[in-house]
Amino acid sequence: MQNNAKIYVAGHRGLVGSALVRTLEAKGCRNVLQRTSAELDLTDQGAVRRFFEQERPDSVFLAAAKVGGILANNTYPAQFIHVNLAIQTNVIHEAWRCGTRRLLFLGSSCIFPRDCPQPMKEKYLLTGPLEPTNRPYAVAKIAGIEMCWAYNREYGTRFLAVMPTNLYGPNDNYDLAGSHVIPAMIRKFHEAKASGAPHVTLWGTGAPRREFLHVDDLARACVYLMDSPEEDYAGLLKEDIAPLLNIGSGEDQTIKELALIVRETVGYEGRIVWDTDKPDGTPRKLLDVGKMRALGWRPTLGLREGLALTYRDFLSNQSSNGE
Repeated sequence: MQNNAKIYVAGHRGLVGSALVRTLEAKGCRNVLQRTSAELDLTDQGAVRRFFEQERPDSVFLAAAKVGGILANNTYPAQFIHVNLAIQTNVIHEAWRCGTRRLLFLGSSCIFPRDCPQPMKEKYLLTGPLEPTNRPYAVAKIAGIEMCWAYNREYGTRFLAVMPTNLYGPNDNYDLAGSHVIPAMIRKFHEAKASGAPHVTLWGTGAPRREFLHVDDLARACVYLMDSPEEDYAGLLKEDIAPLLNIGSGEDQTIKELALIVRETVGYEGRIVWDTDKPDGTPRKLLDVGKMRALGWRPTLGLREGLALTYRDFLSNQSSNGE
């Protein structure tokens, strides 16, 4: 990617999109296109078409999506499948129509079967039933991968999909009704510490294993791929294999182990109570990251360091909001 090329980051205000903008601007990219949802409704096909015809971006990072944890996915399944299908259908189609050179579609590791062999290789896609608690979201993301692959085969596009593991970092969503596990834990432990509460209640048994990646590491990986030499990039777009790459840390821990690290990071000294009437979700989700490592990329932030940075960002936002 040339520093003066038009690069569109869809979803630039979100966790992933904002990290992509930070990374691109640090790299020296001077023409990063950004539109809020008020300026451009990505579920509106006509609006997306007009935007692409006017701007004609050279590269697109498709990070816009409706996302959330188990509670949000269970509560709003229709919204999760409808909104995500609409966004990615419009953006991918219009990127093809307007000659976008490279597009990177952000998915989620929940696309893999619930009882997938571990670690999860890209080739395990569509080899078994999905986790019921987030199936509508997962089906939408699988459709995005298939769209990239289909457009590459039929129209000669150069669209790539990446599957990040569980993410955390600056600009995360700390609303307990819709947040993922790390921001939910940070907020719960922080509020318990501030109020002097003797215990914090967390969902499930704590037994499932999860892999986590700081969002700035993900952004660096995405830019690394989109900026790769033509020969390397072309090698990722084979007709008989989905244009799919896992991005993760390659390490996991139980939710109980994670909770202890987050509690220590926040400085809360009370007890943890596990509400075993609440669902655990998928027993384990660990990505096989062999393909990315073969391309020369590895994450730079360990979990403890990344959590410390994230909690500092949380405190900064609390302070700026007057809380």
